[in-house]
Formats: sequence, structure tokens, C-alpha cells
Amino acid sequence: MSATYFIGRLVKIRMDRPLGFVHPAFGFEYAVNYGFISGTSSPDGDEVDAYVLGVSEPVEGFVGRCIAVIHRLDDDDDKLVVVPDGLQLADAEIRHLTHFQERHFISTILRA
Repeated sequence: MSATYFIGRLVKIRMDRPLGFVHPAFGFEYAVNYGFISGTSSPDGDEVDAYVLGVSEPVEGFVGRCIAVIHRLDDDDDKLVVVPDGLQLADAEIRHLTHFQERHFISTILRA
């Protein structure tokens, strides 16, 4: 299933790397909550990943609306952009908030 399927939909995210989590292999800190949709599959073989933006504290789970997909051109692991329902973010805001990790990849932001 393509990650773009989720654009515009309410989704339930399970956080495996909450805000402030330090990556065990690379040592960087997650500037946002980061998780996945249980029971899904993405091209990299793992579940579909998501950045949860617009939430300022670490959370274990979150239900929000997918407003975009960060489509990596040099990797097979697209990322959903999920926000509290009703919140809108410009592409520049998404880039700024996800820069801590996405700076290592070439990508485009896809919307509905």
C-alpha cells in the first residue's frame, strides 16, 4: 500500500520514538514524536512510519490526520506527516520540524 493512501485520513500512530528519544545507533534526538501505523507494511519491510507534528510533549500514541507524505527519492521509506485534526502546516514548516532526520535524504512533500 502506498503511503499516499493515508493522505487526508485519520490515523492511529503508535510511538516508538517519542519526542526527546535519542536514536540508539546515530545519537540524534527526536525533535518530534515519531511512530508507525500498526498492521501496515511499507516498501522497506517495516510498518508505515509517521512524524507527529503539532504535539509539544512526548506521547505513547496519537490519533490525527495525515496531511502529507515525505517521499524520499533516495530511500524506500516514505514518512507520513500527521497532525491534530484541523491543523495545517506549510511545506516549509514540515521541512523545518523534520530536518533533524530528513536532512540526510533527498525528498519531496506530497499532498492530496
